[in-house]
Amino acid sequence: MDDAIRKAVHRASQTLRNVDWFEVTNVRGHVENNELGHYQVTLKIGFRLET
Repeated sequence: MDDAIRKAVHRASQTLRNVDWFEVTNVRGHVENNELGHYQVTLKIGFRLET
């Protein structure tokens, strides 16, 4: 999950300036053959507007 959050924050930072915080709002997973297949993290990202 840590890697997914880092990738999301990095991606947001490519198009937004002053990324300041994040909040994980949802975590889902998919099980394949009794093992973790993949998971999805939904998050909110906050940023400061420039004046």
